[in-house]
Amino acid sequence: MLNKVLVANRGEIAIRIMRACKELGVSTVAVYSDADQKALFVKYADEKINIGPGPASQSYLNKEKIIDAALKTGSEGIHPGYGFMAENADFAELCQKNGIEFIGPPVSAMRLMGSKIDSKKSMINVGVHVVPGVTEAIADHERAKDIAYEIGYPVMLKASAGGGGIGIQMVENENQMEKALATVRKLAKNSFGDDSVFIEKFIQDPRHIEYQVIGDKKGHLIHCYERECSVQRRHQKLIEETPSCALTPQLREEIGKQAVLAAKTAKYYNAGTCEFMFKDGKYYFLEMNTRLQVEHPITEVTTGVDLAREQLRVASGLDLEYEQNDIHPRGHAIECRINAEDPLNNFMPAPSKIVRYAEPSGPGIRVDSGVYQGFTIPPFYDSMIAKLIVWAEDRKRAIDRTKRALWEYQIGGVRNNIPFHQVVMNHKQWIEGRYDTSYIPRYHILDQVVEYVKDLKSQSSSTKTAAAMAAVQAVIIAASKTSKN
Repeated sequence: MLNKVLVANRGEIAIRIMRACKELGVSTVAVYSDADQKALFVKYADEKINIGPGPASQSYLNKEKIIDAALKTGSEGIHPGYGFMAENADFAELCQKNGIEFIGPPVSAMRLMGSKIDSKKSMINVGVHVVPGVTEAIADHERAKDIAYEIGYPVMLKASAGGGGIGIQMVENENQMEKALATVRKLAKNSFGDDSVFIEKFIQDPRHIEYQVIGDKKGHLIHCYERECSVQRRHQKLIEETPSCALTPQLREEIGKQAVLAAKTAKYYNAGTCEFMFKDGKYYFLEMNTRLQVEHPITEVTTGVDLAREQLRVASGLDLEYEQNDIHPRGHAIECRINAEDPLNNFMPAPSKIVRYAEPSGPGIRVDSGVYQGFTIPPFYDSMIAKLIVWAEDRKRAIDRTKRALWEYQIGGVRNNIPFHQVVMNHKQWIEGRYDTSYIPRYHILDQVVEYVKDLKSQSSSTKTAAAMAAVQAVIIAASKTSKN
C-alpha cells in the first residue's frame, strides 16, 4: 500500500479521497492556492503546501508546482480527483518520470480515450455500438457539408479533445456549417490546444446513461452498473440517479458488457466511466471519462463498493477486491449537485461568504461537502458547494427522502440552486421517470422555480420552517435583483 498520497485537487473531492486514505492508514498532503488557505480540505490533510495564487492556471493547473510539492513531501502517489489534472495525460506521464504513482488509468488509455476520434475508431473495431458519424478530422467546411449530407441533418460538431460539454455545437442545416465549424475549431484550440473537429449524427433528446468501470493492473475489470445523468444544462449534469428508469434488465446487462469491452479495448485500469446515449431502446457509446466522476457516490451507496478505496488499492498494485458476480445493486439513489449558482439568472456562479450552514441528516442521507459556516466560496473555481446523496429502498422513497433532505438543507448568504432541486423533485415528469437531456427547457423548469419562490414568499411565515426559508432566501434576493436590472 502507498504510504503517502498528495491530493492534487480541492473542495469536497479532496476530502473524499483523504477520508479513503485515512481508513487505509495512508498519510495525505494537500496542495492549495492562496484562495483556499482556510478551506476545509486543507485543515483535514496531514500536511499542506501552498502552490500559488487563486487562479487555477497559477496553482491547481501548474504541473511543475504539484510535482515539486509531491517530491518535497515524499509523496509516493498523486490522486488528481476530477477536473484540473484528472484527465491530463501529460501530467500523468510527468508523475511517472518522477517516480510518482498516478492514481488513475495508464497514460496510453488516457491518450486513446482523450481523443474522441481515436477512441471511436477503436470502439468500432471491437463491436462497441457508437453514434453514426465519421472517424476523421474535418479538413474544411465543404467536406463537413458532404459528411452531414450523408448522415443527415441535424449533426453535432465535436472537438476531438473536448470534455465537460466544451467544444460541442449542433448544426441544423448547411447554411450554418461554415460559421459553426470555425467557432468550434477556435474554441477547441483555445480550450484544449487541439483544433481537430469531427461530425456525428445528432441524437434528438436522448437519455444520458453512464457505466462505472474499475479494474486492476492485472487486467481484471468489472462494471458497477449505470447512473442516469439526463438532467443537465449546457451539457453539464445537475441531478443523477441509479438505477435508470429507462433500462430493462436485459439492456442493463448488455450495456454493462459493452462498457467492460470498451475499457478492456483501451487496456484500462483504475476507475473510469463509459458514457452512452439512449433513445428508443437503442444505445450508443459516447465517450469514456478516464477518472472518478462527480456522481460516483450514488454507485457506492447502491453497490457497497468504495470506489476511492479501490482506486488506492489498484494504484498500490493490489488486486481488485470484487468479481462481477459480487456486484448486486440494492435500492435507489439520487444525487443533487448543490451549487453556488443563481438558477434565476441562467445558473450564473454566485460565490460569496456562507453565513449560515447546516446539512441534512438522518437515514439514507450522505453529504459530500468541502465548506463550513463562515467560509467564503472563491470565484476562481467550480461553483459546487456540496453533493447531496440520498438512498432508499425504491425510487419513490428516494424522491420523498430527497425532498425532506432539501427542505432541511440550510445555506445562508449564498445564492444557490436548492429551489431548483425542490421543483424537480415535485415535477410530474421527473416523478414518473419520463425525462431526457432536454428536460429543463422543455418543461420550462426555470420558470417553475420563479413561481415556486413567489408562492413560498406569499405563504404565512408561521407555516414555514426556518429551513424552508433558508433554502429559498437566496433565490428571493436574486429574483428581486434581477427585476431591478
